[in-house]
Formats: sequence, structure tokens, C-alpha cells
Amino acid sequence: MNYLTDLTEETISDFRKRYGSEPETVVAAPGRVNLIGEHTDYNDGFVFPMAIERYTVIAAGPGKESGSAPRRGIVYSGNMNEEAEVLLEGAIAPEKEVKWYSYIQGTIAGCLEKGLNPPAFQAVLHSNVPLGGGLSSSASLEVATATLMETISKKKLDPVEKALLCQKAEHEYAGMPCGIMDQFISAMGEKGKAMLLDCRSRVPKMIPLENPEILIMITNSNVKHKLTGSEYPERRRSCEQAAAIMGVAKLRDASLDLLEKYRADLQKGDGLLYRRAHHVITEDDRTVNMAEALVREDWDAVGSLMFASHHSLQYDFEVSCPEIDILVDIARSLTGAGGVIGSRITGGGFGGCSVSLVRADKFESVQRCFEEEYYKKTGIKPTIFATRPAQGAAVIRS
Repeated sequence: MNYLTDLTEETISDFRKRYGSEPETVVAAPGRVNLIGEHTDYNDGFVFPMAIERYTVIAAGPGKESGSAPRRGIVYSGNMNEEAEVLLEGAIAPEKEVKWYSYIQGTIAGCLEKGLNPPAFQAVLHSNVPLGGGLSSSASLEVATATLMETISKKKLDPVEKALLCQKAEHEYAGMPCGIMDQFISAMGEKGKAMLLDCRSRVPKMIPLENPEILIMITNSNVKHKLTGSEYPERRRSCEQAAAIMGVAKLRDASLDLLEKYRADLQKGDGLLYRRAHHVITEDDRTVNMAEALVREDWDAVGSLMFASHHSLQYDFEVSCPEIDILVDIARSLTGAGGVIGSRITGGGFGGCSVSLVRADKFESVQRCFEEEYYKKTGIKPTIFATRPAQGAAVIRS
């Protein structure tokens, strides 16, 4: 199944039915999965995402100019079965209540600040990036919107500038303090490659992951534990406190030797600051080492690094949950002849998805075992799909 082709055809067909004409512009941007490097981004560390074969597609055509009124665009979301108007000129302030189209409006506002001048348009969007699974459906929507604005404005943005304005849209218009990884990989992903991204220099390095014998398997636990909203800020704050105690700007600048030097100070109380810092420092090392291992196709090293990452996120950073731990335990039981290379939680945590590297010829048996064992232990049916590293944002028709 070609998920992009099918989704594009569905979106174009929906546009024809809704507006009675042919769309002039069709764009797409993918979601992503992070192979390793979790909660390192806001510590100026390394992350290692890849674009996945799940996308947001937008089909658009000319809209009606409204005389002296501010220029507007009309966007219909097939996923939400709802139409929204977005402003295309003037100063655009974030609304108090975040809606699905807030991501679109925020991205358009950023494009206007960069000198783009989009004409009135009408559009239909569809997405097959799973919502709430930590696969960056929001970044996919933002980057697709920015790509549409570039195309209809006939003005290209610098790719890094484009990713950063999409990140800003998520911060200011959707109220989500995300790092830079999601928008970078959605905007700049390359087919058959993962991206080792230095979150300090913002310089990406593309790493081949195109061995036909290897698949990336994403398993949605179909649980998302309710949080108080303090978990993410608390972890950022703990990392900042640990860095300050060790006298470094960010945990990126700390080493295990430095961590041990300040062990007594960091372990005061419940030892939480030590554990948080230990995760980030070791995760940065794992991320760089995994990129090197992939280049060598050293699958034993890749697997060990993924399982070690999960253990660290489970015990040091405490962002896993029982359901994801079960998925990773199932994966661990299938290493070697079972076909699994490595597995870990992916995304911010507390539910969502696990990511596993799997031998392609064993994928069906691995999937079946995951489904049976996970259901047996939790009573929940997981959602599983395989992907290879996908192309980033693209103009399909213009």
C-alpha cells in the first residue's frame, strides 16, 4: 500500500466534491518517529528522528477575494469534518482557545512575518499520521501548511527558517513548548535516511537506513495516561537545576566524570536530579553511538543501545508506563531468531508508541506475537505498522 498516493487521491477527490473544481496545488509533509535521543533536545543534545510513511496532505485552489476585508483562506479538515477560516494578512494574534486550525493559523502568521504574501485560497486536508501517539501529527500539519504557503506565494523559505517558524507556531499558537526535532525532520527528511540532529548547532546529518532487510515497526499502545501538566516542565526544570549545580550551561556540556564529581550534591533528597542528569548525559552518548552503529550496520550494537535507552527512560527519567514496558519486554523476548533487533519508547512518554527495528522477513510473526501477548497482558489491542525512512515535505502538484 502506498499511503501517500492513496491519501493524495482521497484529498483531491474530496476537494473536487467540496468545491466543484480541480485543485491547483497539492502538498504533503510526513510525521516522524524518534529512533533514539529522548528528552535531549531541550538540553542542547542530539536526537535521531526519521520521517515516516504517514502524511498530512493539503489540496488547494484559488479562493474568493473579499474586497476591503482582510484576505482569508478556507480550510476543510477531513479528519475533523470541519471547516475553518484563517487570516492571510495583517497582525494575527493567537486565540485563547486552541483549535485544530490554530496550528495552521500560527504557521501562516510566521510565513507572513518572513515576507510571504499568499493569495486567498480554499483547501482540503487529510492526515493519516496517528493522533496522540507521539508521531508528530502537529508538525506534519504545520510543515504541510508552510509548504502550501511557499507554493501559492511563489517564494521559497530557507528550510531551517521554515522549520523554526513552524516550531514557533506550535509554541505561540498551540501552547506546546516542543523542541526543534519534529519540524526539522518533517521539513528536511530524506527517503532512506534518518537524521542525526545537533539541537545546539541545528545542523542535521543524514544517516543511511536503507537496508531492505530491516523495517521500522511502530506499535501504538493505545494508551495515553492522564497527566497533571506538570511532568514535562518538571523534567526541564530538573535538567536546568542539575546543569546549574555542575556549572554548565546545558546538560549537553556535562560528562559522566563531571556527574560523579557532583554526585553528592545531585543526590541530596531523593536523588532525582542525579537520575535525570544521568539519563540525558548517557542518552546523548547513545544517540551518537547509534548513528555510528547504523553506518556500520552493527545490529547488535543498535539493539543494545535501543534497549538501554528504554531502561534509562523507564528508571532514570521516569517517563515510561506499564503498557509500553510490556511492549518492550515482548520485543526483548523476540531478539535473535525472533527477528527483533531493538526496541524502546518513543516520544514524550507516559503512553503512545514504541519503536522497534525488525528483520523484514520476520515482521508478520513479530506483529502477531506483539498483538497476542500485549492483548493477553493488558486487554488492549495495539495498532502496529511498518515503515521505512520517508521523504520530507514535498510539492506534489503546483
